[in-house]
Amino acid sequence: MGARRTHADPRTKSQQAGKATVMNRNSPCHWIVRCAGSPAAIIAAAILLAPPQPVRRLMAGAQENQHAGFRLASAAFRPGSFIPSKYTCSGANVSPALEWTVPPVGTKSLALIVADPDAPGGTWIHWIVYNLPAHTQRLREGVPKAGQIEGGAMQGTSSFQEVGYGGPCPPPGKPHHYHFRLYALNARLSLESGATRGQVEQSMKGHILAVTELIGLFAR
Repeated sequence: MGARRTHADPRTKSQQAGKATVMNRNSPCHWIVRCAGSPAAIIAAAILLAPPQPVRRLMAGAQENQHAGFRLASAAFRPGSFIPSKYTCSGANVSPALEWTVPPVGTKSLALIVADPDAPGGTWIHWIVYNLPAHTQRLREGVPKAGQIEGGAMQGTSSFQEVGYGGPCPPPGKPHHYHFRLYALNARLSLESGATRGQVEQSMKGHILAVTELIGLFAR
């Protein structure tokens, strides 16, 4: 039996090289013609795939890692739901209990920043905690307003110009969003208690391993 004959591709190498790459429909490059060969398409794909500007700023100098297993939760409220008045200026104004999953390997400390980006005069900082030990997985309800708290962690100065937690207290109107953002860091921060948000964020640069966030709402 004779050898099976094959047919050579009659197109030139340059024609073959110009063939559009078949992309998965879920790919950002799906609608980019000749994605593999066109410089313009490559630039467009890079723009599509780039992280949002705020995320790039937060992760500046760090290897971005969303770490799907790192999660923050509270028994006081579900993600996206209203924060009970107990934890606001309309109630006892105590901090809610928080708990989180095991941080990624290499974590040396944790930092928490609670912010209201809907505040009329710009983002309002409600709580800053840093140098939480890596093995810590919770903050109990009603953390005292002290520079150093249980476990050796430090508390920073909020926009209320106080050390410790200051609950939601928006002007009457639409609900505000309160972002409880927890950072896993590969180092402890060389800061004394009472540090500001700017000082903490500057100190965290280049040390962020992962970030997780819990958002609650409140209105008066």
